[in-house]
Order: sequence, then structure tokens, then C-alpha cells
Amino acid sequence: MEKLDKFLSCFGAPIEGVIVQPQKRIVDERGKIMHMLKATDPMFKGFGEIYYSSANPGVIKAWHVHSRMYVNNCVIVGTAKLVCYDLREGSPTKGNLMVVYLGPDNYCTVQIPPGVANGYTPVGNEMAMLANCATIPHEPGEMAYIDPFSDKIPYSWALKHG
Repeated sequence: MEKLDKFLSCFGAPIEGVIVQPQKRIVDERGKIMHMLKATDPMFKGFGEIYYSSANPGVIKAWHVHSRMYVNNCVIVGTAKLVCYDLREGSPTKGNLMVVYLGPDNYCTVQIPPGVANGYTPVGNEMAMLANCATIPHEPGEMAYIDPFSDKIPYSWALKHG
């Protein structure tokens, strides 16, 4: 997989509408403040809800496809591999696959538009906690699930060596 950006841990092919935005951390002897998304950010599209999702090592939380919701993901604990796949009919990047490693070494917010399948898994031996600032509140039926091992998406979640 080719590297997208030498300053961010992004691999694969770009996907139209997926934004990877480095975020500010303010660290001192008391701890840290980690920015995620502000209403004044160019990528802000609205507020629906914020929730946190954690995954233990070896767990794969995929594939999620929203029909109307934009999600803004940021990993606040541990490290996660976030994978996106463009399923949108008529998209110039349909079929592109993008991988972003999120965590302390690549602290950023990833915005994923509706119609782009996405999922994540922890990297290493610790839990990963992902924060999501969604543009609309959760609605049953707004999101479709695809099995993480489905052949509908050409991606293997297996650890890659070399």
C-alpha cells in the first residue's frame, strides 16, 4: 500500500471527502488537553452526538456504513488502525481503500462522509478508545453493517509483516 502523507500515518489511496486533520495537544506537568473538533473548524458540519467506543486487542469493529451521518473519529487512548473503503456509486474514488493509524504518534481527527465504509481495530496489546463526534444523533436503520471478513470489501484485517 502506498503512503499518502509523509507527516501523517495514512496509507492507501485518497478517498474524496475523507479528511485527516492533525490536532493540537497541550501538555504540561498536570496532564494534557487534546483538541478534536470545534464549530469554527472548516471541517465542522454540525453536531448530533458524541460517543466513545472502545475495543480490546484482537477485536475488529467493522464495517459501518452511514447513509446520512458524517463521523469524526479521534483516538484518545491507545492506538488504532482505522480503515475506510469508498462504496459510493458515482464517487470518483469509488473502490479506494485508505488506512489511518490514530493515537499518540498520529493525533488527528478523521472525518468520514456518508457512504464510506469504515471500521477499526486496536494496534498492539492495549485497548483503543475512539471518540466520535457525529453530525446527527444515532438513528436505528441509518447505519448498515457489513461483516469485517466479507468479500464485499477487499481488505484483510490480519497483521501484515514486512
